[in-house]
Amino acid sequence: MAWNKVYGMIGMAMKAGRVASGEFATEKAVKSGKAALVIVAEAASENTKKKFRNMCDYYEVPIRFLGQKEELGHAIGKEFRASLAVLDAGLAKAIEKNFIRE
Repeated sequence: MAWNKVYGMIGMAMKAGRVASGEFATEKAVKSGKAALVIVAEAASENTKKKFRNMCDYYEVPIRFLGQKEELGHAIGKEFRASLAVLDAGLAKAIEKNFIRE
């Protein structure tokens, strides 16, 4: 699986300062039009997944579901995160290509 590549790219985006992580920051990025891609942990609560799915549909932001909260957090050097937004369109497209391949 290319998930390691996805996590690596999320890490690169974080180092470049192009990631908003955590529920509040992710929501703010989507609503302000800065989010190019939202990634929510598959292990997030159904409520959280539904909230972001609806929000991303409304604001026309691509959304993907990936792994555990710990893995998502580890990719950006944090303990755990249920959601994050990639703020760079180029990086977001590159990350999405790895989802499509699976």
